[in-house]
Amino acid sequence: MAAKFRENIYALARHQGFRRYFANTSWLFVEKFLRLGVGFFVGVWVARYLGPERYGLLSYAQAFVGLFTAIAGLGLDGILVRELVKHPEKEGELLGSALVMKLFGAILTIFLVGIAIHLTNSDRLTKILVFIIASSVIFQSFNVIDLYFQAKVQAKYAALANMMSLFASSVLKIYLILSHAPLIYFAFAVLFDSFVLACGYLWWFFSVKRKEAKEFISELKFRFDLAKGLLRGSKFILFSSAVLMIQAYIDQVMINNFLGSKEVGYYSVAMRLIAIFGFVPMMLKASLYPAIQKAKTVSETLYKNRLLNFYRLNFLLFIIIAVPIFIFADKIVIIIFGEEYHPAGILLSLMAIRLFFTNMGVARSCFILSENLLKFSFLTMTLGTLTNIILNYYWIPVYEAKGAIIATIVSFFVTIFAIDIFYRKTRKNVILQFKALVTFHNVFKDLGTSKF
Repeated sequence: MAAKFRENIYALARHQGFRRYFANTSWLFVEKFLRLGVGFFVGVWVARYLGPERYGLLSYAQAFVGLFTAIAGLGLDGILVRELVKHPEKEGELLGSALVMKLFGAILTIFLVGIAIHLTNSDRLTKILVFIIASSVIFQSFNVIDLYFQAKVQAKYAALANMMSLFASSVLKIYLILSHAPLIYFAFAVLFDSFVLACGYLWWFFSVKRKEAKEFISELKFRFDLAKGLLRGSKFILFSSAVLMIQAYIDQVMINNFLGSKEVGYYSVAMRLIAIFGFVPMMLKASLYPAIQKAKTVSETLYKNRLLNFYRLNFLLFIIIAVPIFIFADKIVIIIFGEEYHPAGILLSLMAIRLFFTNMGVARSCFILSENLLKFSFLTMTLGTLTNIILNYYWIPVYEAKGAIIATIVSFFVTIFAIDIFYRKTRKNVILQFKALVTFHNVFKDLGTSKF
């Protein structure tokens, strides 16, 4: 049996398709880990240099622009990859149409951001920071090349472009710190990052194309009918992305409006620390979702067992990570960011509790995808976001930044658990979730069986 298993592994390792996809995924993981490590180190240095108030102002400007970035993408990314795979003969027209649409979306985004920030009572510096950061969405339009590489299973080149951008922007930020640069220069660093990434995409794209580059440029065309078709298919994704962006950034915007930029600085460093652990459940999902989906085609019992174990695994992961953070939050913040950020300790403790909903939400997404309940998921996400905004309005003035985190926890409960109880197709999943909470200790026992 063991010999047969080894033989299958060797055969898989020699398989050209497997080696191609494994290499493709490996480049993505290397880039993500590098960005996590280098980005975190430089980000901490920037936060310590700027201090809570200036760092909070920079974070607010980025969050304000973030509310509108879904418009720039127009929800095209997944649709474009699908169409490039299905119709490689039209790649010039598809890329040309998508690029023009994304450039239009970027210009529209800058225009809307300009109107929105003008309607606030922000000072001149804040408005300038927002405008500089908003300008970066123009260069983000060139991520159509990243989507091209995804369709061709050539993530290596997109990863290399991202590494070039990470290296260049990190060096620039370190230089700005050592030269005691003013805050506005760090906003230009965000713009520079997008510019270098766009240049990297173009460099690797034409390096791959080589001889046929000139011929391909002539094939880049905008076709109205193709653009209309892409936009028709991306409407739902655009709305979902917009809700996600609002959910991700609304806390920082509302904290700034009610309490000022210093509180945003405390909130942002706590978010930066907790975000380190956000990729872990996503990696688990990438590894285990195919097995969960395959089980659905075999038997309902096997499918439920695998889903149950995935919930258990995510809950166990939450306990292992969240408990130490909750207990030592103050010391973690002071050691990493310095005594100046000490008030962020209590915020980090509360965000450790939020990890429970983050992990369970990632696991729930496997159920949503398997059952094709994307429209229902959009509904729950929208109601959760509205809950968050309403509670922020009432709780931030009373409980300060802590109120925003508690509001987010309640909104996640609405999105992941509460509404699912009242819908017949998702009620069975809620039962699985609660069963996982009381039987999480069985995860290793069942991992040793055929249940996973």
